[in-house]
Amino acid sequence: MPKFYARRRLGFLAAFTGLIASAGLLNGPAASAALPTPVSASTARTYLASLTVATEDRTGYDRDLFPHWITQSGTCNTRETILKRDGTNVVTDSSCAATSGSWYSPYDGATWSASSDVDIDHLVPLAEAWDSGADSWTTSHRQSFANDLTRPQLLAVTDNVNQSKGDQDPATWMPSRSAYRCTYVRAWVQVKYYYDLSVDSAEKSALQGYLANC
Repeated sequence: MPKFYARRRLGFLAAFTGLIASAGLLNGPAASAALPTPVSASTARTYLASLTVATEDRTGYDRDLFPHWITQSGTCNTRETILKRDGTNVVTDSSCAATSGSWYSPYDGATWSASSDVDIDHLVPLAEAWDSGADSWTTSHRQSFANDLTRPQLLAVTDNVNQSKGDQDPATWMPSRSAYRCTYVRAWVQVKYYYDLSVDSAEKSALQGYLANC
């Protein structure tokens, strides 16, 4: 059985473990807790130790190879679904576009009242996934990754913060709010483990350092 499917069976236990371990770590308004709770630091360390270490290769990458913002329910696509999940008092119109509400960005601690000021971050960026093994996936598998509502992979954050992050991994970019970094690296490792993605040596070292302090 492929790892991708076998690891589905670990999801419920991992989420329960992470919920207990992460109590109190998600500081700020309640909206910041909307990210599916990552696995605990100890589980993340175990997962990280099992990941393949490999040099990244971006040959052939194209964002369009990861169909994203697909319809999730009714008229709501993935972006709109996350905006509703992560926001407070979100009101939407008949096409599911957010017309009002507020969004707290756990990366930088900013709160926004216009959805146009908010991006939906792929916590493990699409280009990073391609570099780490997604180049061999089917389009359907890449679509599942790009629209994953179950793993801690999608999060509403300040748009220019998301743009400054780009496709960087934790060796070169981390949230400016130190209180969120443990959550961030636990989520990063969980997503990479679930999708059987590799890490490069600098990325692994950085993750080990952050997890040691969780």
